[in-house]
Amino acid sequence: PRLLLLDEPSLGLAPKIVKQIFDIIRKINSENKTTIFLVEQNANLALQVAHRGYVMENGRIALEDSADRLLSNEEVKKAYLGL
Repeated sequence: PRLLLLDEPSLGLAPKIVKQIFDIIRKINSENKTTIFLVEQNANLALQVAHRGYVMENGRIALEDSADRLLSNEEVKKAYLGL
């Protein structure tokens, strides 16, 4: 597929399985050049595999940037990443 939509792929899974799932997501994206739209509560994990990220609050996009910039943004770290 050219587009893969995933909603909470880590929900309720053991950490070992979550790692495997996200390794597969990375592989699908890099090897097949498939665009992946991922909705995930684990923002830290999602941003580690993303090229771009969007933060939603109350049904609206509050922030958008490259995943690297969102991961290093102090407000994002404090509010969403628990750092």
